Order: sequence, then C-alpha cells, then structure tokens
Amino acid sequence: MKIAIRAQGSAAGFIPAKFRLRGLLSGAVVLTAALAAAGCSAFTATNASGTESVALAGSTTSNAAQIANGKAGGYQVLTLNDRKDITFNQLLGINNEGVIAGYFGSGNAGHPNQGYQLSAPYAQGDFSSENVRGSMQTQVTGLNDYGVSVGFFSTQNGATPADDNNIGFWSEHGRYHQVTYPTMNNAKPPVNQLLGVNDTGTAVGFYNDSAGNAHGYAYNINTGKFKLITVPGATSVTASAINIWGTVAGFDTNAKGTVDAFIKYHSNQVVTLAVPGASMTQAFGINDSNEVVGTYTTGSGNSAVTHGFTWENGKYTTVNFPQASSTTINGVNNEGDIVGFYTDAAGNTDGFVGLP
Repeated sequence: MKIAIRAQGSAAGFIPAKFRLRGLLSGAVVLTAALAAAGCSAFTATNASGTESVALAGSTTSNAAQIANGKAGGYQVLTLNDRKDITFNQLLGINNEGVIAGYFGSGNAGHPNQGYQLSAPYAQGDFSSENVRGSMQTQVTGLNDYGVSVGFFSTQNGATPADDNNIGFWSEHGRYHQVTYPTMNNAKPPVNQLLGVNDTGTAVGFYNDSAGNAHGYAYNINTGKFKLITVPGATSVTASAINIWGTVAGFDTNAKGTVDAFIKYHSNQVVTLAVPGASMTQAFGINDSNEVVGTYTTGSGNSAVTHGFTWENGKYTTVNFPQASSTTINGVNNEGDIVGFYTDAAGNTDGFVGLP
C-alpha cells in the first residue's frame, strides 16, 4: 500500500521438484466446454482506466445479457451450488486446470461449513468433499496446480460463529497438515487461517492477536518456515493470495479504521488499491500476471452494497452479478477466469464461475 515497505516479502524461494511446472490444461478450454454444456448466462463489466490508487470514477455495471471480447466486455457466468445446501455456497479459488475450491453452509449453529473441490464440467457429481478429519467445520480457500489445497477448520459449531476457533491447514492427496503461526499472543478463541497457495508451495494467511488485530504471514510448506507480511502504518493485515512470483495481495486497516487493498511485490514495494468513493476495498485473489480480484463497498450500514472488481495494469473493472444485491470475487487464474459468490433475490448466497 504506500510505496516502499520494510516487510520481509514472501517466502517463495526455489521450486522443489514436486512443484515444478508441467503442461497444464488450459483453463479457457476447460471452462468454455463446461459453460457451453451448462447453457451459461452472461453479464457485462465496466472498465475504468487509472494508475495506482485511482479510480472507478463514476463507472457503472450493465446487466445486459451480451458477450463481448475481452474483460471489459463481460463474462460468461455459471452459478454453481452443491445441492447438499443450495442456500449457502462460496467459491473461493480456481487453479489453471479449472478446479475450484469452496464450501457450503453458513457456519451458524447446526449449519456448519463443509469444504469441497469442484472439477469441470461442474455437474453435481463433480463436487468432492474435503473436510479435515475430526473437524466440525472446514473451508477450502485456495489450491494450486499440483494437488495442494489450503484453508482452515474449526472443532466447534456454536451458536455464535465468531466464537468458534479457526485453525489453518494445507492438504495434499488427502493428508492434512495443521498450520498455526508461532506466537504467544493469540486471540481467544484462536483465529488462524490460510487463504491462498502458489505453485512453489508457499501459502499465505493471517492470525489474530489478543487485541483482535490480524497479522499477515507467508508459510513455506516445504521448509515449514513462517515470515510476517507487514504494511507500513497498518494496524491489521490480512494476506489473501500469492502468485508464483511471490507477489502477495490482501487488505489492511490503518489507525483511522480505513480498510484498503494492497499488492506487495517480492521486491517489498507495496501498492495501495483503494476505489475512490468506496468505504472499503479488499483484495482476495491474484494470478501470475498480477491481475487482482476482490470487492469494494459503497455506502454504510443498511445501505452498504458490495461490488466485485478486478484490477490489472492500473485499470479497475467493476463486476456485478446480474440482479444480485451483492457480489464478491474471490479467485482468479492465469486465464482470467474468476470465481466468487453473490446474494440472490431470495437472500441465498450462490457460488459462480466466470469466463472472460
């Protein structure tokens, strides 16, 4: 966020043999086939040019059902919900083979989060359950191209979700590994989440301290080493995503309570992404071309509205799902395919995938 940070950067390092790049299926090929087979709908997105920290200045989003070439023209979209719970699904990450990470269940008492992965062609039979053994709840938040997924789980499902503990994990081939940042200053109950992972085996996430402030960190799966991710002037930092170059996307809160998104490059340069006129901007995903996705909020209280956005090369694009009261974009792959969730007219939370 503010150009030049002292934070230690990400813990990308060398690429171990098991994480070296191989030939991958094109996400565009996989998604095009799936969307065509499912009879997708479409919506347009509005592109606004700008540079670091500049604006969506008055841009709007059209719900017209048309498809144009390029991201500025729109996305082909498909709503994807696990039928085990059609009232609450969130899609949180997508890799370059078109595999999606997500979960169903609101987390309220008796309605636990249940993690899954979803593969093309995205039929009901393509949902595969992924839940940490012995847990009450699991969210799968991210995955790479080599079978590694990350997220967090809870051993509780109480009346107040905020009172449930959160424990980070990474998984490969059905084997789960707990990840907890080494500190004596944990929140009670502890909150520790992994939110993204790249193809070198570096994951990012955050933990909450005893005052409730978030601290972003990188975790090297291969070495077991942690590294804090900090932003100058921030009182709270959440690291949400990391690409193969070690560039981290996330969001932070400053002493005035302002929430803005950030990109932190491997060089330690930090750039702020703050939509002018927004009361909050948060980044949740980043691909290897440094395209960032997330949400921004306009208004406050009962009048607050959440919009999705993408940011690439200084340009913001607003993305709102048609007829939805709120839209969140949580993940993006190297093809520019996006995943997220929206609130429909019935008040349900629905997952969606979009192809530019």
